[in-house]
Amino acid sequence: MQAEQMRVEVAYATSEKQVVIPLEVAAGTTLEAALRQSGILEQFEEIDIANAKVGIFAKAAALDAVLQPGDRVEIYRPLIADPKEARKKRAAEGKQMKKGAGEAAGSATD
Repeated sequence: MQAEQMRVEVAYATSEKQVVIPLEVAAGTTLEAALRQSGILEQFEEIDIANAKVGIFAKAAALDAVLQPGDRVEIYRPLIADPKEARKKRAAEGKQMKKGAGEAAGSATD
C-alpha cells in the first residue's frame, strides 16, 4: 500500500533570485525532509540547514514539524538591518522630505 501523497512548496529568496519548488511528499513528511527532497540545499550552498531559520507560511517552525497539504516551507535569510531602526530612519526622512517639499513649493509660486 502506497502512502498518501500531498502537495507542498519550498521557497527561498536571495536579493537576486526567488525560487519556489512545488513538491509531492508523503503524508507525515517533516519540514526538514521536504527541504532535503526539494533539492534546494544543492541549489543554494549557503543554506546551513542546522542553523537556518525556517517556517511555514511566515510562521517560524521547527525542522521536525509535520507538514500539511498545501503548506509552503520557507527558509529565511538573516536580516541585514534592524527593522525597528530602518522604520525610524524612514519616518525621520519622510518628515524632512515633507518639510522640504513645502518650502520648495512655496518658493516656486513666488
